[in-house]
Amino acid sequence: MAAPLATLATLGVVGLGVAGADLPVATPAADLSGATYTPTGQSADLSDRTPLLSRSAKRHKVTQDVEESNELIAAAADEAETARVVRQAKKKRVKLWTTAPLNVWTSAAKGAKQVGEFEEGKQILVTGRRDNGRVEVVVKGEPRWVTAGYLSSDKPVGPAAGLSMAPCPDSSVENGLTTNAIRVYRSVCHAFPQITRYGGWDAHGEHSSGRALDIMTSDVALGTAIADYLRAHAAELHLYDVIWRQHIWTPVRSGEGWRPMSNRGSATANHYDHVHVSTY
Repeated sequence: MAAPLATLATLGVVGLGVAGADLPVATPAADLSGATYTPTGQSADLSDRTPLLSRSAKRHKVTQDVEESNELIAAAADEAETARVVRQAKKKRVKLWTTAPLNVWTSAAKGAKQVGEFEEGKQILVTGRRDNGRVEVVVKGEPRWVTAGYLSSDKPVGPAAGLSMAPCPDSSVENGLTTNAIRVYRSVCHAFPQITRYGGWDAHGEHSSGRALDIMTSDVALGTAIADYLRAHAAELHLYDVIWRQHIWTPVRSGEGWRPMSNRGSATANHYDHVHVSTY
């Protein structure tokens, strides 16, 4: 009986030794549910690991990358086409006249930025492209856009015509006039071709100095348009005064507008049949 008892004692000791030993922790198998595999002796710190993308997320990212690439390609193609159109416009030099003040925009889009303004009577280079109610023009070599419907191939007459020093059909009107008065004559001549009679130098009043000009018309609307045209360009034309229908306007008192004049006794003396203008 001693031997079996010894054997049992030995097995008990061995069993206790095994139970008390520091055995390595078994490594968990890969979790098919998506848990990250952690090698033996390492902590499962997921903050340093790149998250795995699902197949749908990968497909979305690929689609997004393709769309962005297509947008870049389209933008580059549009930029190249715009540059080509601008070069053609410069070569052909097709110009139109503005018939009203026009805002200048960076593009034809509704959210475009305003970067300037054209005055009436300005000749500008156009490319021929239209979009969203606007016309493309060229300003200092750059493509810009203005509202359609306010450009004309014909040079405007009237207040929108601007100033001119081109010779007029009747050069005799310029005899005895100063340079400033000649510029007034030529500008009015081209802006209002319907006027055929002028009074230039003579021996009375301001006319004797060569600084004055009479623009002959009894048409109230036409005479008023001429007077307004002269007032709008007073600084450029170096005007001293404008007289029309018994009223006088001077740049130095422009804030007072038209000032009434006393009756001088006749339609001509009261300037009902002509616009009188004098220069410095």
